[in-house]
Amino acid sequence: MKNPLKSLLLASSVAALLTAPAISSANSGVEKLTKNPANWATALGNYAGTRYSKLDQINAKNVKNLQPAWSFSTGVLRGHEGGPLVIGDVIYIHTPFPNTVYALDQATRSVIWEYTPQMDADVTIPVMCCDTVNRGLAYGDGKIFLQQSDTVLTALDAKTGKRIWSVQNGDPKLGMTNTQAPLVVNDKIITGIAGGEFGVRGFLAAYDMKSGQLAWKGYSMGPDGDTIINPNKTTTWENGKVTKVGKNSGTNTWEGDQWKIGGGTTWGWYSYDPDLNLVYYGSGNPSTWNPVQRPGDNKWSMSLWARDADTGEVKWVYQMTPHDEWDFDGINEVVLADQKIGGKMRKTIVHFDRNGFGYTLDRVTGELLVAEKFDKTVNWATHIDMKSGRPVLDLKYSTEANGEDENTEGACPAALGSKNQQPVSYSPQTKLFYISANHLCMDYEPFEVSYTAGQPYVGATLTMMPAGGDAITGKKDGSTNLGQFTAWDATTGKIVWSNKETFSVWSGSVATAGGVVFYGTLEGYLKAVDAKTGKELYKFKTPSGIIGNVNTWSYKGKQYVGVLSGIGGWAGIGIAAGLDSGESDSNSEGLGAVGAYRSLSSFTKLGGVFTVFALPGK
Repeated sequence: MKNPLKSLLLASSVAALLTAPAISSANSGVEKLTKNPANWATALGNYAGTRYSKLDQINAKNVKNLQPAWSFSTGVLRGHEGGPLVIGDVIYIHTPFPNTVYALDQATRSVIWEYTPQMDADVTIPVMCCDTVNRGLAYGDGKIFLQQSDTVLTALDAKTGKRIWSVQNGDPKLGMTNTQAPLVVNDKIITGIAGGEFGVRGFLAAYDMKSGQLAWKGYSMGPDGDTIINPNKTTTWENGKVTKVGKNSGTNTWEGDQWKIGGGTTWGWYSYDPDLNLVYYGSGNPSTWNPVQRPGDNKWSMSLWARDADTGEVKWVYQMTPHDEWDFDGINEVVLADQKIGGKMRKTIVHFDRNGFGYTLDRVTGELLVAEKFDKTVNWATHIDMKSGRPVLDLKYSTEANGEDENTEGACPAALGSKNQQPVSYSPQTKLFYISANHLCMDYEPFEVSYTAGQPYVGATLTMMPAGGDAITGKKDGSTNLGQFTAWDATTGKIVWSNKETFSVWSGSVATAGGVVFYGTLEGYLKAVDAKTGKELYKFKTPSGIIGNVNTWSYKGKQYVGVLSGIGGWAGIGIAAGLDSGESDSNSEGLGAVGAYRSLSSFTKLGGVFTVFALPGK
């Protein structure tokens, strides 16, 4: 039966959280900017999402001499995810709600312009899940694109900050919000939607870059017309081969009309292959978190997608976690890299999922090539069956098999995932991927919940704890680290090295031609490690915990490294929303995160600062 007290606690926690074709000139402009390492022109650095820089002025030998060069206060507290865009002489940074955008002059380090949208905090903040974050801006055609928390997509003049157009992408009164960085592709701006914890049905949308007019919208589930799936062309991986999905694949694994409130939101990162003209991304958890209430595979939640950038039609789709029972949201970034697998060069995508498996697929066909655990303590599934593409479950950790109002103990990873939204980096020098990771397990108790538009639709109580074992071997050794930074070979599915961190690494990394990888920690350290060995080469503590992504660029021949610090996000929600103030001893607050991270407040406090580093000298 439904537990009213649990429902009330979880509802209050959520509320507190809320806390190919010819390429157009516009697209060519963005691609050209990304190829110049002096810029950082998209949220992930380039269309492939590699977060790799060809700059090598800062390298493994001299990074120990790195110093803070200058800093800028954003004037906003709460969690600062995402990172700066750098276009020529100007740096563009953003804040969490109220989503202020600053244009900073690199020469004078002064504000050229700032823009703060008008939003209704009383409507928007209560339906923002897992802090009031924003993950970044997009640039194209002389415009800065801001995806506001209240779902409004806004185009600003990059020189003046003047608003050119705005368009409503969703309805916050129905639980819809936006936190992700949009992406300019061809003559369109690509964006998604958040709100899976409110029963929002996810979609990816494309708007005309000049006018803001909707070009296409493809839902995560629903009839073929809604998903823009062609049953005779769109394929998936099944029975050891690439197979057509068939008619209405987005409804036939749902009971009745449940797909209408099915989740599968798209608040993560987007990548693009200009040669194939395909946009790649992941869809999130099905609604509700109680799996008993939604029988079936719940397609196409928890899936990787390849959509045509011009029409939105789905080329292929692959579901990683059918009938999710653990909130293993599939929105993490999709990285494009050409790799040799089985003696053959492949155009691949690589994706590190919340469920703890690292996937390598052929990005042309969707063929599954590699699927292995990137944290060996993962136990909800023993392995991925490469023929079916499905996980092989350990029923001891099945929250559905154990039933409603029954606590499934020790499921790994926790709902935060073995990795959350923090994007990886990839170095073509080492051919390794660098994973900012979590290292947690959880207790998970589902309960019955009813849907009301605009109200939390979760249906589970969670508590989280350290995985208590080694990420490489999986051996239980009593470890208390909540995070790690891992190097991964995506051609073999093997961990090359892994460094333990006290808390989750919630910062996206950047790999450079100097043989260095940078990332930030929840305590607030900017760290640099050797790309080959993982040896720590440098660290500096910034004013607040880092959940932002480290970026690098150059100006007048000098290389800089910059990062936003400001504790928050799901891992830091206890501090950001005041849930760890001592007024409550509930470890299940913050959707389960507060208990695991309660000691974090001893290491860092709220803040909002952009810090820039460089080597000494002119």
